[in-house]
Amino acid sequence: MDQKRIIIFTKYLLDLMFYTGILVEASLPFTLKLAGRYYSQEIAEHYISMLILFFLSGVCGLVIVWQLRKMMTTVLDRNCFVDSNTKSLKVMGRVAFVIAALFFIKIFILPTPATFIIILTFSVAGIFSHVLSLVFSEAVRYKQENDLTI
Repeated sequence: MDQKRIIIFTKYLLDLMFYTGILVEASLPFTLKLAGRYYSQEIAEHYISMLILFFLSGVCGLVIVWQLRKMMTTVLDRNCFVDSNTKSLKVMGRVAFVIAALFFIKIFILPTPATFIIILTFSVAGIFSHVLSLVFSEAVRYKQENDLTI
C-alpha cells in the first residue's frame, strides 16, 4: 500500500510541476524584467536573448514533465513495459540535450557557474534517458515474446 501512495504522490507532484511550469512560462517576460531590474543589470542588457533562451528551455522542461506524466499513467495501470514509455524516454533524452545546447549558447551570452552545472546535468540526463529507453525497449521485447508463448 505504501508503494501505491508514493506513486500517487508522484503523479500529483508531476501534475503540480506541469501546471506551475505553465504559469512560470506565462509570467517569464515579467519576472525576467524584474530580475533585470532588481537582481542583475546584465539580465536587463540581454533581456531578449535571455527571454528566448529561458522560454525555449522552459518549454523543453514542460515536455519532459509531460512525458513523465504519461509514463506515470502506465505505472498506475501496472503496465510499464510498453512502447509508449520507450518513446517517452527517447523524447526526454533528446529534449534534455536541447536544454544542454541552449545553455551552452548561454555561455556566450551570460556565463555563470550555474550554466555549466545545468549543461552537465542535462547532458547526463539525456544520456541516462537514452540508455534507459534502450533498456525499456529490451524489456518490451521480452514481455512481448513472453506474452506470445503463453
